[in-house]
Parts: sequence; structure tokens; C-alpha cells
Amino acid sequence: MGKQQHHSGRPAILSLLERQAWYEPARRAFWSNPDLLMAAKTTVVMAFLSIPFVLAGLPLLSVTLALGALAGALSETDDHPRGRIKSLGLKVISFGISSLSVELLRLYPVLLGLGLAASTIVFLLLGGLSERYRGVTFGALLVGIYTMLGAEISPAWYWQPVLLTSGALVYGIFSLALLYYRPWRLLEEQLARGFFALSKYLDEKANLFPSNEKLQGEVRNRLALLNVQLVTALDRCKEVLNSYGDAVKDEAQIRPYLEHFMLLQSLHERATSSHERYDHLSRDAANREIMEGIGQLLHQLARASRNFAYSLLIRIPYHHPAALDWTVKALNDQLEKYRPDQGNPLILLVRNLSRSNSLLRNLNDDHRSGLIPRLEKDSRSLKQRLNDQLRFSHPRMRHAIRLSLCLLAGFCISEGFALEKGEWIILTSLFVCQPSYSETRRKLFQRVLGTLSGVFGGVLVVQLLPTVAGQVLLMLLAAFAFFVWLRRNYAVSVVFITIFVLCAFNLISSQGVAVMFPRMFDTMIGSALAILTVRLLWPDWQHKRMPGLLNEAMTHNAAYFQAILNEYRQANAGDDLGYRIARRQAHRADNALALAWQDMQVEPRKRRQFREQAFTLTYLNHALLSYLSALGAHRDPVETSADDLFDLASQILAVLQETSRLNPENTGEKHLRLNDTIARLRSLMAEPGPPAARQQYTLLYHIAEVTLKMIDRSRIFRPGRVQPGD
Repeated sequence: MGKQQHHSGRPAILSLLERQAWYEPARRAFWSNPDLLMAAKTTVVMAFLSIPFVLAGLPLLSVTLALGALAGALSETDDHPRGRIKSLGLKVISFGISSLSVELLRLYPVLLGLGLAASTIVFLLLGGLSERYRGVTFGALLVGIYTMLGAEISPAWYWQPVLLTSGALVYGIFSLALLYYRPWRLLEEQLARGFFALSKYLDEKANLFPSNEKLQGEVRNRLALLNVQLVTALDRCKEVLNSYGDAVKDEAQIRPYLEHFMLLQSLHERATSSHERYDHLSRDAANREIMEGIGQLLHQLARASRNFAYSLLIRIPYHHPAALDWTVKALNDQLEKYRPDQGNPLILLVRNLSRSNSLLRNLNDDHRSGLIPRLEKDSRSLKQRLNDQLRFSHPRMRHAIRLSLCLLAGFCISEGFALEKGEWIILTSLFVCQPSYSETRRKLFQRVLGTLSGVFGGVLVVQLLPTVAGQVLLMLLAAFAFFVWLRRNYAVSVVFITIFVLCAFNLISSQGVAVMFPRMFDTMIGSALAILTVRLLWPDWQHKRMPGLLNEAMTHNAAYFQAILNEYRQANAGDDLGYRIARRQAHRADNALALAWQDMQVEPRKRRQFREQAFTLTYLNHALLSYLSALGAHRDPVETSADDLFDLASQILAVLQETSRLNPENTGEKHLRLNDTIARLRSLMAEPGPPAARQQYTLLYHIAEVTLKMIDRSRIFRPGRVQPGD
């Protein structure tokens, strides 16, 4: 009998194991992809809201509720659950006011147009107060335009305000419930994005080992742009950590995430460090094997960073790869064999990467005995932040007025020519019109290309799925794909949102295909309005911004250099918040330079003045920041070299501080002072001594050399050289 029971229970056990074998990979895939999670969450809510009403023969209710959920998802912010409740309350109120205002004013076009223009300015300025307000105010603008689109088919004035707000509310409640299920999910997601960005940077940097002079320029250019993504991810992590820190009373709960953030910052500093001219070192055949080993180590560190990011997302313990320890040991063994009397010029770089490996290996160790690290916070009150924006010279104020006029022009065209669904012009302008010409131009091409592809693809697919059930399924699939691609590729996401709109209109009035061609026309008009507005109204051409950006970059480089020297002198005593702030500001300024040069490539040809000089200065500034990062990465007391280090570093710092003011005076004197310092560093590098000390002198030598080059190349941006009317 027992034997029989054993055999009869076996299929049940096997079935359970099979289900677990299927469930676990699916669960990991779901939680490990934030975009997939967002898409699934939104699609589930839309299906819950739309399918019952479609089956009941009420497609208008179905689509309007779905649009409300869509707007709610697009305006969602990364907040602690308590902050998310406040955000949801603000969202419901602002959505209701925006939609109701449109319904009440739609019989008075003049008032509606003026209200649209005024509310755009107000919403954008309020959005500048914090990330929470930014999401809510954008959603309110979006809901207002959705209400314009559905005004003609709405049975009564109160339908859309109630339905759009209800859709956003239902989505918000569902998202909040999911967040309470995993309340630390947003922190884990932002930290994971940071480690993913770090892994991309490390993989790209591996291409420098070995490298040649021609390829090195291209690789460093890509590294500068990847650094923009990495620093942006760090800033987003800091914002979410501050949000959670303000809401959580028990600091022990948030401490592990703070430590992961500190780890990410430390790894970022070490990853962006440059110790030598790697193309010069690659020419030496004796260095070839070590250089290739460093490249492999960087790839392995990138893989370890990705593994840690996945472990955060799916909540499994991180297991450090044993191959990393083996590679580090092999590299150190190679260094001991090569020039034991002089030391290898790569010794600090290998030590830097070895330290990165140790930080990753020991991240699960308990470090709770030390101080809880503090984070940079915006100490201004909401009133102060608003007052700071109430100046015409402020970029947000200019963008608010520019976008307001752009939407008003689109509204006038729609009303003046009585265009069918002319509100698409306003909606297109809202998405395409960006703070700068280059961003607007990129959005324009992506929007137009995505709309055209979506129209032709959608019309074809709708013909194959003529039934109501088929179109509801297609609408939901399109919404899912839209959110999957929204952060990856905007043009692809536009294709799917166009298909979503086509299905929505087909469900409401069986005219989805008919309105698609007017929508293409309206998209062209809205895009043209956006690019003309940015082109004509206070355009911030990059060659005009370059002197200010360069000045800011040099100022923050000098402050970072000063913070590094302070850390050397203080031997890492206490919290290093000031040091971290200085380093982050230097990276932000460097990123602003890199983005300005990138944006310059898509500006009108006659506006691309000083493009070559801008590229050279951007390249030099990034090189200077990389050498400073290397000096900062080796600020441990055991790595501090001789007393001469401080004297020579102080001499370079003094010149760097003067250069940051773009002062055209005393250029010759600064040349002489730097040349004397460089000569002194050359002699110290040639003297016998500890290899680490010589390498630190080498870092100072590179810092001085790059500073000297920047003094020469920045003369083009001295006062009076760039005409204000250019």
C-alpha cells in the first residue's frame, strides 16, 4: 500500500517541480526588467478598466478610463509609498481641475486658448519645484489635451473629468498596492540602473586596453557620453534615497541602500580614473600582456556589476565571481616580474582595479559600526525654489513661455482652420518641444518617423483584426509595447502609441483608420511649430553657452582638486560629504560640456561655430577630470606619497583656480609657473623611490600638462572673442 502511495504521489511532486521550474525564471524575468514591470502593471490596469465596458457595449467609457490610466502611468514619480500617496492626491486634484476647466471653457475658444497658455507656464514652473511636482504637472497638461480630443464625443460635460481622473486613480491605487508589496522596490530599481550604467562604462573602457592613438579618441568620446548616463543615474539614486530618508524614521532600514550607493559612487570614481596615456603604454611590447589582462579585468568587473544589479532587482544574494580574484592575482604577479627595480607605470591602475574588486567582493560584509553617510540635499524652501525660477533669464521660465506660445499657436491653427482633431497638433507640440533646439530636433524626427510607421503598420494590422475583441487585444498589446520601449527608443514607442490611438478611435466610432491620415498631417504641423518656436524664440546656441560651461567646469575641477588635497591632509577623517559633493559637481559640469558639444552637431550649420575647439576642450576637460579622479581614488593614507606632493599640487591648483575665471591677463605668467612645476615633476619622476610615489607624481604631471593645454585652447572663448549677435 505504501509503495502504491509513493508511486501515486510522484506525478504530483513532478508537476509541482515543473511548475516551479517554469515559475521561477518567469518571476525573475518579470522583476529583473523595470520597463517590463511598468508595461505589465499599466496594461493590467487598462485591461481591468476597459474590457468590462467594451463587453457592455460602452466603448467610450472604456477608452476614456484607459487614457486616464495612461496619463497616470506617464506622470508617475519615484517616491516612498507615503510620498506616492501625496503624489496621487495631487494628481487626482490637478487632473480633475485640468479636465473640468477644458470642458467648461470649450464653448469659449478665446478663454480656452488663454487658459491653455497660462496653465502651461504655471504647470511647468510648479514642475520645477521637485520631481514629485514635475510628474503631476506634466500629467495635468496631458489630461487637458486628452479632454480636448474627446470633447466632441463626450455625452456630458462631467464625463471626461470623472473618467480620466478615475482611470488615473485606479492605476495609482494598483501601483501603490504593488509598491507596498515591495516598498523598497524603487530604491532597488534606481540602484540597479546605476550599476547597469556602470557596467556599460566599464565594458567600453576595456577597449582602451590595449589601445592606439586613433581609436583612443573615439573610445574616450563614447566614455564621456556614457558618463552622462552614469552621473544621471547617480543623481536619480540620490533623489530617491532622500525621498525615502525623509519618510523613514528608522535609519537602519535605509542604511544598506545608502551603503550600496556609496559603493556605486566609489566604483564610479575608480572607473573614470585615468593614470597614464594608455596609447603610449600600448606601444611597449612588454606591457602588451598586462594591458590585455586589464581589459579582461574591466570586462569581468562590468559583468560583476550587472550581476549585482540583477541581485538587487530579484532579491537574491550576490555571489562574487571567483574568476575576478584569479585575474587580479595574475595581474599583480605580472607586475612583480616586470621591472621590479623601477616599478611598472601601470601599478596604480592595477591597484585601483584591485580595490574595485575588493569593494564588490566585500559588499555583503556588515559595516554597520561606522557613521551613516549623509547625502546632498536641496535646502531651499518651495517658495525659494519658485522665486529662483521667476526670472526671464532662468532656462525653465524661458522654456515655459516658449512652450506656452507654441501650444497657443497650435490651438489657434486648430480653431482657425476648423481642423478635424486638430488637438493632435497641441499634443505633438507638447511632446516634441524641448528646452533646446537639438533635443527638439531629435524628438521631431523620432515623432514623425514613429507616427508614419505606426499609421501604416496599424492600418494593416487593424484590417487583419476587424473584430471588437481583436482590436481591444491589439490596443492593450500596443500599450504594453509602448511602455516597454518608452525609455529604450522613443521612435519605436511612438509607433505603438499610434497603433493604440488607432484602435481606441476604432472602438469608439469605427473611424480609427479615417482619423489616422489627419493625424499624420497634424503631427507634421505640431512638429514644425515646435522646431520653429525653439529656433526663433531665445535659442540657446551651444557656441554661446560654451564660455560659461567651460568656466563652470574649470571652477568645479578646481574645487574637486581642493577637496582631494583636503582628503589627503585629513587622512579620510569623518564623513566625506563635502568631497562627494565637489566630485559630483565636477562630473555634472563635465557632462554639460559633453552634451553641449554633442548638441552642436545637430544645430544649423552656421551656428556650429568653434565646433573643433569645443570638441578639443571637451576632450581635455574630461581627461583632466579623469586624472583628478585617479588622484582622488588613491587618497588613502597608506597611499599618500611625499610632502612634495602637496606643494606641487597646490601650485597647479592655484593656476587652475585662476584659469577657471577665463582671465585673459597674466597668461604668460601662468605658463611659466606651470612649466616650472612640470619640469620639477619630471625630475621627481626620474628619481629613484617608491613606485606608488612616482605614479602620484605622474598623475600631477598629467594634471598640470592638461591644464596648460586648456589655458592655450580656451583663449578662443576669452571675453570679447564671441560676439553676442552670433
